[in-house]
Amino acid sequence: MPFVYYAQGVGALYDEFVERLMSQLALRGTEITHEELQEGRGRMDVKHTDEEGSLEFAVSGRDVKASYQVKRYRCEIERGAIGAIAGGAIGSVLGSLGGILKKEQSIGDALGGAVGGAVAGGAWQGYQGWDESKQERTRFAEVLADAAKTVEDELQYIQQGQDSAKETLKERSRVKREEDESKIADLRNELEDVYGDALAFGEELEMLADEGKKIGKAKARVDRALKLYEEADAALEVGDLVQTKAKTKAARQMVDSARNSVEE
Repeated sequence: MPFVYYAQGVGALYDEFVERLMSQLALRGTEITHEELQEGRGRMDVKHTDEEGSLEFAVSGRDVKASYQVKRYRCEIERGAIGAIAGGAIGSVLGSLGGILKKEQSIGDALGGAVGGAVAGGAWQGYQGWDESKQERTRFAEVLADAAKTVEDELQYIQQGQDSAKETLKERSRVKREEDESKIADLRNELEDVYGDALAFGEELEMLADEGKKIGKAKARVDRALKLYEEADAALEVGDLVQTKAKTKAARQMVDSARNSVEE
């Protein structure tokens, strides 16, 4: 059954996770061969001390799944099969030769005992080999888990920094948007005040004309103020606050200048 490790929350950084994990495993004395890396998944063979196995990766939702499958050792076969059968069988046969020669034991009984010894010895040695295999496999599983956790922590730290930076930019954007909205509101109010003053003074000029006063210069300035108001309003619609502010100020000066020209 494979050993499985889920690196949490680093699925979006899959390529970097695999690259960093390979480096961490190499630093821990792991030999990596037969790499087959694709988008979102991959596999490779690994060897650590006397243990060999295959390692697979795959994106699993927000996580990265690492699966390790160990291979059984040659020492298991050698100790559990060849060594046990050879040692057990030969030992049993040689031990029974005396009985055969003395006619205390038949050839069939001797062979039966040899086979029994081989089976018993093979089972015992096989168990020892499997037990050692489990110990070795667990040893590399710990190495893999430690390396994967190290990379997982590193990438999570990086992601936290990136998320924090995004939040900071988002907050700055929000503050700037609110400031711009406040500036726009202030400019809109100032622009409407200028427009109101220009219209009011224009009506006043009509009355002054009826009274026989010369309003030519003042009327020209009021008309210019109204034109500047239209230009400022258009600039405000497209978000050009600099032009809006400049033309609003010019419109205000035209209205003031119109008043002064009547007084002269």
